[in-house]
Amino acid sequence: MRLGGPAAHYVVADDTASVLDLVRGADAETRPVLVMGGGSNLVVGDEGFDGLVVKVASTGLRIEDELVTTDAGVDWDTVVTAALDAGLSGLEALSGIPGAAGGTPIQNVGAYGTLTSELLDRVTVYDRDRGVVAQWDQAECGFGSHRQSAFKHTDRYVVLDVTFRLPRSTQSRPIRYAGLADRLGVRVGETAPAKEVRRAVLELRGERAMVLDPADHDTWSVGSFFINPVLQTVPDKASECPRYPDPAGIKLPAAWLIEQAGFGRGYGHQWGSGAVALSSKHTLAVTNRGGATTAEVMQFAAHIRDGVERKFDIRLGPECKLVNCAF
Repeated sequence: MRLGGPAAHYVVADDTASVLDLVRGADAETRPVLVMGGGSNLVVGDEGFDGLVVKVASTGLRIEDELVTTDAGVDWDTVVTAALDAGLSGLEALSGIPGAAGGTPIQNVGAYGTLTSELLDRVTVYDRDRGVVAQWDQAECGFGSHRQSAFKHTDRYVVLDVTFRLPRSTQSRPIRYAGLADRLGVRVGETAPAKEVRRAVLELRGERAMVLDPADHDTWSVGSFFINPVLQTVPDKASECPRYPDPAGIKLPAAWLIEQAGFGRGYGHQWGSGAVALSSKHTLAVTNRGGATTAEVMQFAAHIRDGVERKFDIRLGPECKLVNCAF
């Protein structure tokens, strides 16, 4: 989002051994540590971070048979491209998502009907409490409710590498997202050439300003700022809201709730200084229009959250990671 304050100390770790050395050293000194990948899903307070920020930039990427193992610091779209070029399908619907590979299991990243958890084989993590490195299989990662994992709400674990098990095929997984199926000219449930799916996904993401363009303020965002709420029961006020099954209950689209609460695309130019607004292309994206502060973003997010709660009795929360800031 191009905002937030400075770090007291900032170090780039070029390999996994360096990540471990830095985190272990800081923990031994009881110094605060923030481990980050691409930072695409991170919002930092205006005062910054009074500790050590470790930027994970490890570059290892290995493909053996149907297994793709990537270091946490590898650019995510590089992983997608490498898998497709090796004749492995499955990741194509996750094309164009910004950030590093290590963030995918943390957020259980998903798009266009595909979730990280569906393709993940194992994760190598460093447990800061126990001081050990361990491999977790998919079942141990705490995937379940929408965009959740055992890693998301704790700094205890540092993801070091991720392994995906992918089928050897030039065809995609069955297309689950209606808009993508329409773009490809197929029906929901059918497959398409995986590289064609990637092309269509990149087109759709570009149209929604979900591919970074420094000249386009609609892309100065963390993507989806608000998470789709998962409820046990839907309030009467939200009876007309679309709903989808989720392992933890009933998932509602936050974008629909925001729009129906009166906050359309581009809303915000008339609010405050105008430095923060919803994207003109995607209601879930809170954007920096230039010169915004994190405090302004938090105030704006609270404004949207409160408006949705008044309208529907549903309280939205953040999908992004907030450091030294809250709303």
